[in-house]
Amino acid sequence: MSEVLNKKEEILTTEENHLVIPVLVLRGLVLFPQMVLHFDVGRDKSILALNQVMTSNRQIFLVAQKNIREDDPKVEDLYKVGVVAQVKQIIKSPGGTWRVLVEGMYRAKMIEVVSETPYFEALVRGFPLKTTRNLKSALCDALMRTVKDLFEEYCFLTPRMPKELVINALVSEDPIHLVEYIAGNMQIEVEDKQAILTQSDPLKRLEMLAKLLESENDILSLEQEIQEKVKGQIDKNQREYYLREQMRAISGELGEDDLQQEVDDYYQKISKLKLEQEVAEKLNKEVERMSKLPSNSHEAGVIRGYLDSVLELPWNKFTIDKIDIKKAKALLDREHYGLQKVKERILELLAVRKLAPDIKGQIICLVGPPGVGKTSIARSIAKSMGRKYVRISLGGVRDESDIRGHRKTYIGSMPGRIMAAMKQSGSTNPLMLLDEVDKLGNDFRGDPSAALLEVLDSEQNHAFRDHYLEVPFDLSHVLFIATANSLDTIPAPLLDRMEVIEITSYTREEKFHIAKEHLLPKQRKRHGLTASKVKFDDDAIYALIDNYTREAGVRSLERQLASLLRKAAKRIVSGDSKKVIISNENITEYLGPRKFKPEEIQGVDEIGLVNGLAWTSVGGEMLQVEVAVLDGSGKVELTGSLGDVMKESAMAAISYIRSKWEIYGVEHDFYKTKDLHIHVPEGAVPKDGPSAGVTICTALVSALSGVPVKQEVAMTGEITLRGRVLPIGGLKEKTMAAYRAGIKTVAIPKENEPDLAEIDPIVRDNIKFVPAEKIDTVLETALVKFSKKKPSPALLESLPIEEGQEMPKANSPIPQ
Repeated sequence: MSEVLNKKEEILTTEENHLVIPVLVLRGLVLFPQMVLHFDVGRDKSILALNQVMTSNRQIFLVAQKNIREDDPKVEDLYKVGVVAQVKQIIKSPGGTWRVLVEGMYRAKMIEVVSETPYFEALVRGFPLKTTRNLKSALCDALMRTVKDLFEEYCFLTPRMPKELVINALVSEDPIHLVEYIAGNMQIEVEDKQAILTQSDPLKRLEMLAKLLESENDILSLEQEIQEKVKGQIDKNQREYYLREQMRAISGELGEDDLQQEVDDYYQKISKLKLEQEVAEKLNKEVERMSKLPSNSHEAGVIRGYLDSVLELPWNKFTIDKIDIKKAKALLDREHYGLQKVKERILELLAVRKLAPDIKGQIICLVGPPGVGKTSIARSIAKSMGRKYVRISLGGVRDESDIRGHRKTYIGSMPGRIMAAMKQSGSTNPLMLLDEVDKLGNDFRGDPSAALLEVLDSEQNHAFRDHYLEVPFDLSHVLFIATANSLDTIPAPLLDRMEVIEITSYTREEKFHIAKEHLLPKQRKRHGLTASKVKFDDDAIYALIDNYTREAGVRSLERQLASLLRKAAKRIVSGDSKKVIISNENITEYLGPRKFKPEEIQGVDEIGLVNGLAWTSVGGEMLQVEVAVLDGSGKVELTGSLGDVMKESAMAAISYIRSKWEIYGVEHDFYKTKDLHIHVPEGAVPKDGPSAGVTICTALVSALSGVPVKQEVAMTGEITLRGRVLPIGGLKEKTMAAYRAGIKTVAIPKENEPDLAEIDPIVRDNIKFVPAEKIDTVLETALVKFSKKKPSPALLESLPIEEGQEMPKANSPIPQ
């Protein structure tokens, strides 16, 4: 900035007759001296230049750009000759543009551009006309007379030309004013206007203007001739149309309508489609009925609509499957991160389709929480097969007629959604996505899920009958894919027809890669930004995942990324900064305080506090269980909005401890002298599921025996009355939650050991997994000091004996 100011001062001191002035670039306009012009300004540089001149003497240099399509012209894109003008008025419009009124003062020439940012500023000097030649000569008078005659003809040929323009031009006796006045008010090219403005000889200006006027008059005369011919043709067509309408009305009165031609057209269309005999007979019968009715009757209109609907269906129109397993795998990997099991199943489906194209009955149901990409996966399958893609949204559908259609006897009847989708696809073998199949409802109008049974049954859908069409249509070639958030609300007969592929919630690492490799580039392109203008640090993306979103999919994450990009775009456009870097440190400046805090384990080992793991619809979470032992009469209090399954797990854990009290160093009559309070925090959130049995049992043993629990240990699993640890689901999400919370050891059921192969490598590398078949293994892992005491002979006699197991002796180890 200081260099620019020094350059300005140097120019002003060396060139006193020159002027350093802001420049406003005109697009598609040329201003002449003594001419008043109003135009809209919207470019940032132009607005900044106007702001500058309004604070000083309101003088600005107006010059035209060579290419009107250039949004951000450079110095070389500008003409050298322009006009120094006075800004008379500026009006700011609501759309962000300015309406400016200027008056040209004198012609000037740009010598040098002083600065290009934040707006153009140039050194200009006056550029007066050459007045050495005699302007009162006969040549000048002849040229002026010629120009006036040609301009008068131009005004006659140009519609809606104001009379004041013609009068002011004809009464002018100044050749300089005459040229600039006419050129400024003519609709000619910018290059021609600029050529006149650049020319310094007044007589040559008159010659140039005369040539332009003569050329324009020739073009306008030709246009007028063409318009007169077109108008005559239109008048002739209107007359013929009027006569035809009269003939049609007369024919209608006489009953000699052209219905027969329409009937013949329908017969011809039916024969071209080569339909099955039943369908062709039905349609021909309808056409015959229509031929016997008056063409303007209501029933004829109903039949006509029915025939059009049936004939527009894709009868015998197939697309050829183009299946390439390698290309399909590359497409799936490019558009979807992770989801290895789902991709593998899709590739298996494509491989079978390639070997056996006529296979039927492969109906897939993608089940998973919102935002994990179920719909986009179906679209990718259609793309990889080369099939047409059509989607039907079943959310909130309550009427069976929405699926099967309405009968023709009702007013406003129409085909159902299935046949409407077939018409939309344009082929007999599209990929049809039945979206949100678990959101189907039912009421007194019927059960739409029952109507889908025929659609999805490969033994029946080869002759699907829509109530409106009344003819069978083959749906067996359609590849149906359904999506659902939950299987609980899908009726069992409908679920039986589909193969379920479960899409689990994304882990933290998967969300990070999806955001970085897919969502962020897509949103950058949508917001008109590039990676050089807005940069996201990796820790900022992790902060978005951990602190601003809590979901199974990535929809909320994408919305937060879009919000950050909008705020960055605002800063860049407003000029506050040229490049925005978003990191974990400054993300709160854009999105406000962090909404969610990461789960953290306690710093010290505590008695009766155990880290459990739970699965939720938005991924895995830590589920801490607290137990308090109080003096009382043996009451058991369960709090924390627990469901029936968790309550039963707690009761089973208490019964198990009562049966093994002496082994774990617990008072034998605790169930009569102590009150137990089992609490799971966040009482407002309902919690249920068969995976908290071992957690509750460990917390009870710790609280009753007074032994602390290691806080870097977490666990999951269900317990039986004999101390067995039962398998659970959702191990991938649960272990990811343990990894986020800093857990070092996780006790899992022995039968879940094969599921460790599906866990993220980063989780396997940082967590030690302890498979447990009995609860004692969990207790040894979790309690700070765990030592089993030898039971008394009386206790051994009371221990339950499983089938095939011998009674242990008093000195023998406890059976595990």
